[in-house]
Amino acid sequence: MEIWDAYNSNFEKIEGLTLVRGEEAKIPDGVYHLVNHILVRHTDGTYLLMKRAPCKSYPNMWEPTAGGSALKGEAALESAFRELREETGIVATELQELDWTLNPEKHSIHVRYLCVTDCDKNSVQLQEGETCDFKWATADEILSMPDSEILAGGMKRHIKRG
Repeated sequence: MEIWDAYNSNFEKIEGLTLVRGEEAKIPDGVYHLVNHILVRHTDGTYLLMKRAPCKSYPNMWEPTAGGSALKGEAALESAFRELREETGIVATELQELDWTLNPEKHSIHVRYLCVTDCDKNSVQLQEGETCDFKWATADEILSMPDSEILAGGMKRHIKRG
Protein backbone atom coordinates (compact mmCIF):
# COMPACT_ATOMS: atom_id res chain seq x y z
CA MET A 1 0.00 0.00 0.00
CA GLU A 2 1.36 3.39 -1.01
CA ILE A 3 0.72 6.25 1.43
CA TRP A 4 0.84 9.93 0.42
CA ASP A 5 0.91 13.23 2.24
CA ALA A 6 -2.06 15.54 1.67
CA TYR A 7 -1.64 19.10 0.38
CA ASN A 8 -3.88 22.11 -0.09
CA SER A 9 -4.01 24.16 -3.30
CA ASN A 10 -1.19 26.40 -2.04
CA PHE A 11 1.17 23.39 -2.01
CA GLU A 12 1.13 23.33 1.81
CA LYS A 13 1.12 19.98 3.59
CA ILE A 14 -2.06 19.25 5.56
CA GLU A 15 -0.82 17.85 8.85
CA GLY A 16 -2.63 14.82 10.26
CA LEU A 17 -4.16 13.77 6.94
CA THR A 18 -2.77 10.97 4.78
CA LEU A 19 -3.99 9.60 1.47
CA VAL A 20 -3.89 6.08 0.05
CA ARG A 21 -3.07 5.21 -3.55
CA GLY A 22 -6.08 3.67 -5.25
CA GLU A 23 -8.52 5.60 -3.10
CA GLU A 24 -8.42 8.87 -5.05
CA ALA A 25 -12.23 8.86 -5.27
CA LYS A 26 -12.31 9.29 -1.48
CA ILE A 27 -10.05 12.37 -1.49
CA PRO A 28 -12.08 15.45 -0.50
CA ASP A 29 -12.30 18.44 -2.83
CA GLY A 30 -9.45 20.88 -2.23
CA VAL A 31 -7.07 18.10 -1.10
CA TYR A 32 -4.25 16.91 -3.34
CA HIS A 33 -1.36 14.46 -3.51
CA LEU A 34 2.00 15.29 -5.04
CA VAL A 35 3.13 13.91 -8.42
CA ASN A 36 6.42 14.72 -10.11
CA HIS A 37 7.59 14.49 -13.71
CA ILE A 38 11.21 14.71 -14.79
CA LEU A 39 12.13 15.66 -18.35
CA VAL A 40 15.60 14.31 -19.17
CA ARG A 41 17.70 16.21 -21.71
CA HIS A 42 21.12 14.92 -22.68
CA THR A 43 23.90 17.46 -23.12
CA ASP A 44 23.82 16.62 -26.85
CA GLY A 45 20.28 18.08 -26.99
CA THR A 46 18.27 14.87 -27.28
CA TYR A 47 15.52 13.92 -24.85
CA LEU A 48 14.85 10.59 -23.16
CA LEU A 49 11.56 8.89 -24.00
CA MET A 50 10.35 6.04 -21.82
CA LYS A 51 7.78 3.53 -23.10
CA ARG A 52 5.05 2.66 -20.60
CA ALA A 53 4.71 -1.02 -19.72
CA PRO A 54 1.77 -2.90 -21.30
CA CYS A 55 0.22 -3.47 -17.85
CA LYS A 56 -0.05 0.27 -17.04
CA SER A 57 -2.69 2.79 -18.00
CA TYR A 58 -1.88 4.24 -21.42
CA PRO A 59 0.01 1.04 -22.31
CA ASN A 60 2.95 1.18 -24.71
CA MET A 61 2.80 4.95 -25.08
CA TRP A 62 5.99 6.99 -25.04
CA GLU A 63 6.53 9.57 -22.29
CA PRO A 64 9.16 12.30 -22.22
CA THR A 65 9.34 11.92 -18.46
CA ALA A 66 10.15 9.72 -15.54
CA GLY A 67 8.18 10.31 -12.39
CA GLY A 68 5.42 9.35 -10.04
CA SER A 69 3.81 10.13 -6.72
CA ALA A 70 5.70 11.36 -3.70
CA LEU A 71 5.54 8.99 -0.74
CA LYS A 72 4.53 10.10 2.73
CA GLY A 73 7.32 12.17 4.25
CA GLU A 74 9.06 12.89 0.94
CA ALA A 75 9.60 16.44 -0.25
CA ALA A 76 8.87 17.11 -3.91
CA LEU A 77 12.52 17.30 -4.97
CA GLU A 78 13.50 14.24 -2.92
CA SER A 79 10.72 12.27 -4.59
CA ALA A 80 11.80 13.46 -8.05
CA PHE A 81 15.39 12.28 -7.51
CA ARG A 82 14.09 8.87 -6.31
CA GLU A 83 11.66 8.40 -9.20
CA LEU A 84 14.30 9.38 -11.76
CA ARG A 85 16.76 6.86 -10.32
CA GLU A 86 14.13 4.07 -10.04
CA GLU A 87 12.69 4.50 -13.52
CA THR A 88 15.83 5.26 -15.54
CA GLY A 89 18.88 4.43 -13.43
CA ILE A 90 20.03 8.04 -13.86
CA VAL A 91 21.48 9.51 -10.67
CA ALA A 92 21.18 13.27 -10.93
CA THR A 93 22.84 15.84 -8.70
CA GLU A 94 20.60 18.70 -9.76
CA LEU A 95 17.06 19.17 -11.08
CA GLN A 96 15.58 22.43 -12.29
CA GLU A 97 11.95 23.08 -11.36
CA LEU A 98 9.98 24.01 -14.47
CA ASP A 99 6.45 24.54 -13.16
CA TRP A 100 3.67 23.08 -11.08
CA THR A 101 -0.04 22.76 -11.78
CA LEU A 102 -3.16 21.58 -9.98
CA ASN A 103 -5.37 18.85 -11.39
CA PRO A 104 -8.57 19.02 -9.31
CA GLU A 105 -10.15 16.06 -11.15
CA LYS A 106 -7.26 13.78 -10.15
CA HIS A 107 -6.71 15.47 -6.76
CA SER A 108 -3.08 16.00 -7.67
CA ILE A 109 -0.38 18.65 -7.77
CA HIS A 110 2.03 18.08 -10.66
CA VAL A 111 5.58 19.38 -10.31
CA ARG A 112 7.74 19.29 -13.43
CA TYR A 113 11.55 19.22 -13.41
CA LEU A 114 14.33 19.22 -15.97
CA CYS A 115 17.37 16.97 -15.60
CA VAL A 116 20.32 17.78 -17.86
CA THR A 117 22.72 14.85 -18.01
CA ASP A 118 25.79 13.62 -19.81
CA CYS A 119 25.13 9.99 -18.85
CA ASP A 120 26.05 7.12 -21.14
CA LYS A 121 22.94 7.01 -23.31
CA ASN A 122 23.00 3.20 -23.36
CA SER A 123 23.03 2.95 -19.56
CA VAL A 124 19.34 3.75 -19.07
CA GLN A 125 17.66 1.09 -16.97
CA LEU A 126 14.02 0.03 -17.20
CA GLN A 127 11.85 -0.43 -14.13
CA GLU A 128 9.89 -3.68 -14.30
CA GLY A 129 6.16 -3.05 -14.36
CA GLU A 130 6.65 0.62 -15.20
CA THR A 131 8.60 0.84 -18.46
CA CYS A 132 9.44 -1.57 -21.29
CA ASP A 133 11.69 0.43 -23.62
CA PHE A 134 13.49 3.74 -24.04
CA LYS A 135 14.92 5.87 -26.80
CA TRP A 136 16.61 9.23 -27.23
CA ALA A 137 14.88 11.64 -29.61
CA THR A 138 15.32 15.18 -30.88
CA ALA A 139 12.88 17.92 -29.94
CA ASP A 140 11.54 17.92 -33.51
CA GLU A 141 10.92 14.16 -33.39
CA ILE A 142 9.04 14.43 -30.09
CA LEU A 143 7.02 17.50 -31.01
CA SER A 144 5.91 15.86 -34.28
CA MET A 145 4.73 12.63 -32.61
CA PRO A 146 0.94 12.15 -32.77
CA ASP A 147 -0.99 12.26 -29.48
CA SER A 148 -1.86 8.59 -30.02
CA GLU A 149 1.83 7.68 -29.50
CA ILE A 150 3.01 10.07 -26.80
CA LEU A 151 1.70 10.88 -23.36
CA ALA A 152 3.24 14.27 -22.74
CA GLY A 153 0.80 16.17 -20.56
CA GLY A 154 2.14 19.64 -19.94
CA MET A 155 5.70 18.65 -20.71
CA LYS A 156 5.76 19.42 -24.46
CA ARG A 157 5.98 23.16 -23.78
CA HIS A 158 9.34 22.57 -22.05
CA ILE A 159 10.89 20.70 -24.97
CA LYS A 160 13.07 23.17 -26.85
CA ARG A 161 14.05 22.97 -30.50
CA GLY A 162 17.69 23.55 -31.45
